[in-house]
Amino acid sequence: MRDPYLVLGVSRTASAEDIKQAYRKLAKQYHPDLNPGRTDIEQKFKEISAAYGLLSDADKRARYDRGEIDAMGSERYDRTYNRSYAGSSGSGDGFGFNAEDLFADLFGGRRRSTGAGGSSAKPYRGSDINYAVSVPFSEAAAGTKRRINLNGRFIDVTIPPGTESEQKLRLKGQGMPGLNGGLAGDAIIEVHVEPHPFFNRVNSDIHIEIPISLPEAVLGATIKVPTVDGQVALKVPSGSNTGTVLRLKGKGLYNQQAKQNGDQYVKLKVMLPDPPDQELVEFMEKWSRERSYDVRKKLF
Repeated sequence: MRDPYLVLGVSRTASAEDIKQAYRKLAKQYHPDLNPGRTDIEQKFKEISAAYGLLSDADKRARYDRGEIDAMGSERYDRTYNRSYAGSSGSGDGFGFNAEDLFADLFGGRRRSTGAGGSSAKPYRGSDINYAVSVPFSEAAAGTKRRINLNGRFIDVTIPPGTESEQKLRLKGQGMPGLNGGLAGDAIIEVHVEPHPFFNRVNSDIHIEIPISLPEAVLGATIKVPTVDGQVALKVPSGSNTGTVLRLKGKGLYNQQAKQNGDQYVKLKVMLPDPPDQELVEFMEKWSRERSYDVRKKLF
């Protein structure tokens, strides 16, 4: 992936708020739901989300700026070699570094020690590998798979239904190999869930604002409402107001701890005709003269 600063179009001295604003602007422009069928836009959006996932994490951003991890959040082991061993002297393989020191640094700075007979010291566990992956909101809700490249090895990662943004998945034994017969480290996959144009997640519940017409609000109606599982019918009671909240039980996201789905909350927003309807205006003028009511009296 390209330099995340270039992807988001911000400077290396940009504040956290600058980075957030740049991401929001690009996310609105390149969201796949707003550009259906455009695979190039989808790839661009994934790149934008991955860049934001790295730079929005203060620790990862600092490590990237120091050159410790690459733009995908993976460890840069080549940096360890360049920093510590290039040009050094001592026993080795003729290239200016000591192989035992190199392995020791890679595995947490612990050098191998040998006894009188030259036997190896106790085994050491390999280092973990960190990796970041971006998935669309709908795929994280339903569960999906991603194939990633870990140091030249392709691994299929299962992303469980209801996965939250910045949730970490651990792949046992898929990290760096151990030293002296030690166990391999793990691969830590951090999932970044891309924002949705109109769904808002709160724990395992989904919140959405749905516009309704004036007749639907006054008379009541049955309307179609999107959920993460597709459209469902929702009954709007007569006399509904802007701000009325209706619940769709079990239509939220899967809760991995509770082993059940959350709910979806639908907040209604009454919309008048645009442009204004002259007949409605004349009717309301007459109606209000006879039946006016104070909706702000509680404020005073």
